[in-house]
Amino acid sequence: MGDRLKNKVAIITGAAKGIGLSTAQCFAAEGAIVIMADMNLESAKGAAAHIPGAEAYAMNVTDRASIQAVVDQVMQKHSRIDILINNAGITQDARLVKMTEAQFDAVIDVNLKGVFNCTQLIVPHMLEAKSGAIVNASSVVGIYGNFGQTNYSATKFGVIGFTKTWARELGPKGIRVNAICPGFIATEMVKAMPENILQDIEKRSWLGRLGTPEEIANVYLFLASNEASFINGVALEVSGGISL
Repeated sequence: MGDRLKNKVAIITGAAKGIGLSTAQCFAAEGAIVIMADMNLESAKGAAAHIPGAEAYAMNVTDRASIQAVVDQVMQKHSRIDILINNAGITQDARLVKMTEAQFDAVIDVNLKGVFNCTQLIVPHMLEAKSGAIVNASSVVGIYGNFGQTNYSATKFGVIGFTKTWARELGPKGIRVNAICPGFIATEMVKAMPENILQDIEKRSWLGRLGTPEEIANVYLFLASNEASFINGVALEVSGGISL
């Protein structure tokens, strides 16, 4: 147990499993009041029950009314929002020639518009407090692209664009905005990939393995904490050096 986020109110989207869940556990262990926001309320409640200081809320990042409802409840209860982790994301992979418009739109709506929605509705409270930390989930795919991920790559490139822009707009107001660019992390989403693809990824990593959700959570923690008080507008690759 630590106190790097003592009494900070942190909203984490997509918090019921994977990297979001590890981040909630990590933040709670450092003293944060963790708002676990997820489309699957039952999963979020089940996870929050085992995390001291965690609260579960139903949130669909594509539905502004659902985001506003969570923000209003959190402000009513805690009077502040210090940290936003825009972690929620989906994949619907296909080669360009095979990708349906529905697949394209679904990924854009969650991974790009969803980050816009959450940030736009939460930032006013940070502006009022003249402080805050926002960390967005990009990806190595958002730097280098990836076969079969036209939609996902576009969103993750876009999130870096958000990050650089908001760092300029919000930095002078006391709010830092950064992004992390994870490589391939051993979550359910990645482990569902074909075995031969996973083995190829492990071979390409200079550390010879996939990352763990905890390793990403630790970077979210650093960027959200006062230890990163002079870091603003970065897109930090956390990939074991896969791009080298």
